[in-house]
Amino acid sequence: MKIKKGDTVKIISGKDNGKEGKVLQVIPAKKLVLVEGVNIVKKHQKPQGQTMQGGVIDKSMPIDISNVSLVVKKNSGRVSYKFDKNGNKFRVLSKTGDEA
Repeated sequence: MKIKKGDTVKIISGKDNGKEGKVLQVIPAKKLVLVEGVNIVKKHQKPQGQTMQGGVIDKSMPIDISNVSLVVKKNSGRVSYKFDKNGNKFRVLSKTGDEA
């Protein structure tokens, strides 16, 4: 997967189209990412014991990785890989060549 935890991504489709956020978690088995402040849903939480209070809470839900694009230096787009002279692999934006 070309998107990693801690990357800044831009949402390219869906109800949060155009928003940017930081990737909190990547789920490679299901091809999902959890982005901070995006895809917020209401969840009706039942009280658990005496310490946790019940009610309606806001919760971030994961979105498909195909709906996000990596942001580097205010540009967003697809990611490709390149190698330097020493054989080290690094990510670059396909359109601009900016290193991620």
